[in-house]
Amino acid sequence: MIIAKRKNAADYRGLHPMLDKALEHLTDGFLATVGTDTVYIDEKKLYATLNLFETQPDDKLFFEAHKDYLDIHVVIEGEERMDIADTAALTLDEGASRPENDFYAYTDRDPAHQSVILKNGDFLVAFPADAHRVKGQVGGPSDVRKVVFKIKL
Repeated sequence: MIIAKRKNAADYRGLHPMLDKALEHLTDGFLATVGTDTVYIDEKKLYATLNLFETQPDDKLFFEAHKDYLDIHVVIEGEERMDIADTAALTLDEGASRPENDFYAYTDRDPAHQSVILKNGDFLVAFPADAHRVKGQVGGPSDVRKVVFKIKL
């Protein structure tokens, strides 16, 4: 997992070529162009989608993870609490998972998870072992505008 400020994105170059390409797109100019339609930067190897939502109470949240893609979560407006846990500490919910979409849901609430609050200017990279629980509230509901990049491994 990487948690950082967009202004420092270049510090993480060199880990993976497609991550480098995504980090180049963490600019105000590019992020402003991402709408609800998926923006393909490099076919299905790298793309971005705008997410608009209201944060939810904990009892409505669940962990998710991906095996084939890295996620970069970039909050543009509002604030969101994201919880991160190692997939090995959770139980896969096969009924809610959609392997064909590289979406794996987990039912357990890991008491050892980490939480981070993302605001405008922040980004978080979730690797395959980083199950993430998104849309968490910080003191109450918040409208969030967020761009999520998907990077094919």
